[in-house]
Amino acid sequence: MVPVTDGRVLLPNATVAEVISYVQPEKVPNAPPWLLGRLAWRGWRLPLFSLPMLSGQVQDESRTNARVAVLKALGGNAAMPFIALLAQGFPRLTTITQELLIPSADEHPHAPGVRAEVLVRDDRALIPDLDAIEAMVARALAG
Repeated sequence: MVPVTDGRVLLPNATVAEVISYVQPEKVPNAPPWLLGRLAWRGWRLPLFSLPMLSGQVQDESRTNARVAVLKALGGNAAMPFIALLAQGFPRLTTITQELLIPSADEHPHAPGVRAEVLVRDDRALIPDLDAIEAMVARALAG
């Protein structure tokens, strides 16, 4: 469970490569607001995105005391093997069982970058659509 502004993001543990301190990213020209820039990490320039901004939940996210969750990209793009998610604290390891994961009963379509909305115990969480996010990031970087 990765804390973000106004919620949490549920990711498989194996997806998170590392959690690092936030540093001011290098701006990407003509990028959408949710693509916050690029960060240097282990010889890579990682695109840093905000899921709450991408999904339209918030207009901006605080960077004070923020962290960055480095995620393994799953799309097979050799130029982008990792992407970075702005987090509002440290992720929390959570054991998930079928009984603890309750799908949201919302009938409306999910926001961009969101595969599902769930309840884990009493916490509302988003399951991101990492394939779609990677494609959106790649388009934003190219355009």
